Amino acid sequence: MIELSIDGVKTRVEEGATVLDAARTMGIVIPTLCHYPGLSNYGECRVCMVEVKGKKSSLEASCTMPVEPGLEIVTNSPRVRKARKMVVELLLSACPKSKKLQDLAAAMGVNQVRFKIKEKNCILCGRCVRYCEEQMQSGGIGFIGRGTGRKVGTAFGEMPKECRHCGGCEWVCPVCEQACNANSLVNGICGGCLNLAVVETCPVCVKCSEAVGPRGHKTY
Repeated sequence: MIELSIDGVKTRVEEGATVLDAARTMGIVIPTLCHYPGLSNYGECRVCMVEVKGKKSSLEASCTMPVEPGLEIVTNSPRVRKARKMVVELLLSACPKSKKLQDLAAAMGVNQVRFKIKEKNCILCGRCVRYCEEQMQSGGIGFIGRGTGRKVGTAFGEMPKECRHCGGCEWVCPVCEQACNANSLVNGICGGCLNLAVVETCPVCVKCSEAVGPRGHKTY
């Protein structure tokens, strides 16, 4: 068993587990996109970043980082939250209509996308590629190209004979499901879960809610 500290609490997990595994055994929620149960860890999306404390603190992907004795992990520090929000903004600039990404944005308080939006309908998380190869034993789809031209596709753009038409690649995709307000985005944000309308409140505020003021406001 390996002993480490997560958010100031010591825990013991089996050797070979990842920091993400260890955090989840403690009930700590770390957002993920490229990680998917039953598939190999990939560490591409970087949404699951945590802060590793030490002489020189660093941000690491928790889904690919193996546990080590004496590790001190912080899962929700200001540095971690800032980095995750930046990553979600970047991903939204490529897939603004993704319900999964819009839900993450709402949960993290992201209320605008500051990057130029270029709809690519893919965040290159590799879920579909790994599912096809590891679960279906097919390998009919894969990554094509390099750099900014990298994408998921098939050889020569043709339907491979290995494909079983299972639909699993679409099922595991985190961006295939469209957000409820996908066609009315404002600054790249759906806003359906952010309640961007003014909240009406009573004239005397007794601070019964941290999110509502006496004159109403926009909640983010």
